Amino acid sequence: MAYWILKVVLSPVFFLLWRVKVEGREHIPVHGPAVLAANHQSFCDSFFLPLVLRRRVTYVAKAEYFDSWKTAWFFRAAGQIPMSRSGGDASQRALDTATEVLNAGHLLGIYPEGTRAPDPRLHKGHTGVARLSLRCDVPIVPVGIVGTRAVQPPGSNVLRPFHPVTIRFGPPVTYVHAGEVITTGRCVEAVGGGLCPAERELDQSELRSLTDSLMREIARLSGQEYVNRYASRAKAR
Repeated sequence: MAYWILKVVLSPVFFLLWRVKVEGREHIPVHGPAVLAANHQSFCDSFFLPLVLRRRVTYVAKAEYFDSWKTAWFFRAAGQIPMSRSGGDASQRALDTATEVLNAGHLLGIYPEGTRAPDPRLHKGHTGVARLSLRCDVPIVPVGIVGTRAVQPPGSNVLRPFHPVTIRFGPPVTYVHAGEVITTGRCVEAVGGGLCPAERELDQSELRSLTDSLMREIARLSGQEYVNRYASRAKAR
């Protein structure tokens, strides 16, 4: 209930103060689970993306947001999932919870870069999004968010009005496995009668292949330059 109250209150404000344009909304399934994988240039990305969709979006948010009362109330009210980035059991519990969200038929929002980018480029994606998609056999819809860095520059707590924001949704990601083109969310048997990726343990090369395909599509949608380094390790320009 709190999620929809926040959306009703914030939607008219955001559409009044910013010129929000949406492209490719037809790629979002009307029913059933899907992972929305977006680039991450600004904290306000998590505001703009849910506001342009009729369906609820649940995010995996970094656990630090739940440590401060300034942000914890919002993330709890919106039903977001805390994700510890220190690894170990805490991260696994968050991924298990994300799996429950997908198994329940909902939309899950993820930033494959793992953190806000330190510069305007798109950085290498972590493979957790691919593991979730193939484990649950759900599609990954790539999302390119454009303009939010100008709305809320790095280090700023203020959203600057009247900047244009564009959100582009692409078709579900495909990748190649054993000579077959596989679309996420459609389990295809491997060549030779083996099990499809969603039915067996995935190796790192498969996860990396799918993640790289995803990041290339996000770069196309966002118009960003791609750099093959993780955002946490990259230096800002």
